[in-house]
Amino acid sequence: MKQRWQAWITRRTQPAGNESGQGLAEYGLILALIAVVCAGALATFGQGLSNLIGWQLFNQF
Repeated sequence: MKQRWQAWITRRTQPAGNESGQGLAEYGLILALIAVVCAGALATFGQGLSNLIGWQLFNQF
């Protein structure tokens, strides 16, 4: 039973020969998606946040 468990863990944690670059591509896609979401959020809320922050700083002085 222990050998079966160890074999299963080994198969799950070590990539196959042709899947070694797959992780890097997936991280790149995730990073690109995060960048698109951030750009969309800034385009949508950027001016409102800028006005809010500017107003708050103006009232402090």
